[in-house]
Amino acid sequence: MTTQQHKIGTGFGARTTTDEVLRGIDLSGRLAVVTGGYSGLGLETTRALAGAGARVVVPARRRSTAQAAVEGIDGVEVDELDLADLDSVRSFAERFLASGRDIDLMIGNAGIMASPETRVGPGWEAQFTTNHLGHFALVNRLWPAIERGGARVVSVSSNGHQLSAMRWDDVQFERGYDKWQAYGQAKTANALFAVRLDELGRGSGVRAFSVHPGTIATSLGRHMSETELADLTKSIDSSPTNSGWKTPEEGAATQVWAATSPRLADAGGVYCEDCDIAEPAAPDTVLGSGVSAWATDPEEAARLWRLSAELTGVDAFAATP
Repeated sequence: MTTQQHKIGTGFGARTTTDEVLRGIDLSGRLAVVTGGYSGLGLETTRALAGAGARVVVPARRRSTAQAAVEGIDGVEVDELDLADLDSVRSFAERFLASGRDIDLMIGNAGIMASPETRVGPGWEAQFTTNHLGHFALVNRLWPAIERGGARVVSVSSNGHQLSAMRWDDVQFERGYDKWQAYGQAKTANALFAVRLDELGRGSGVRAFSVHPGTIATSLGRHMSETELADLTKSIDSSPTNSGWKTPEEGAATQVWAATSPRLADAGGVYCEDCDIAEPAAPDTVLGSGVSAWATDPEEAARLWRLSAELTGVDAFAATP
């Protein structure tokens, strides 16, 4: 069964915190992988899951920084991973798989936003690579452990997806770079990834979701000037459907809810916000609530999967029609 893209009336909302969504949920004996789980919303997600009893693995580009950030949180381990480097992704996955452990919760939280034009790997645009391709390769390489665990996979998207659909004629922005269009495309890719992964994985008991955390003041805006931050804040605040600014505990709540809620046991492939399934967005919505049609289109999702597999050379479902 696939739940349609409509609210299910969870009783939660924009001000719900991680503690509230985890009330009564025991994650003892469960293992979670949280990329970027050492800063901002990722750190709050790590704290919340570990506090509910989970063992949390935090893959981090800055290992020493991550270790310092999670110090004192019981049940957390840090390993090295650079999502923009596919060799690093492969190495991390090999180390994890060698441990023989299953994955119960997989949260793709790490990402960059509105960065200056940067090329990584064979010349790929950095936001698309870090936010999407790195996570695509990681999940596919970790698939044996994810499948054994019958995991929930959560892809952290954003209402920034409303800025751009997939730019099939120039995915890597080789004909002119726009950092906000690139960010929008990467966030659309995060949502489409969940759509296709859920379709491919549900037969193994794996379900996938994408989420919009909300608007939170974190280091994600580190590439922006004060003027750009002020302009972005004005755009967000003027959106008639934006639910307002959140604390980190409120911002992390939706991804924690999507990873653990019993209400989603028979659902998957949907985009969530404010600790509920989101409604479809009006066609002209920009940085507001709801999900744009292009971010939930199964044909777009299948096309993106094929492109991602071609680029990364990884596809755990290569034999799947």
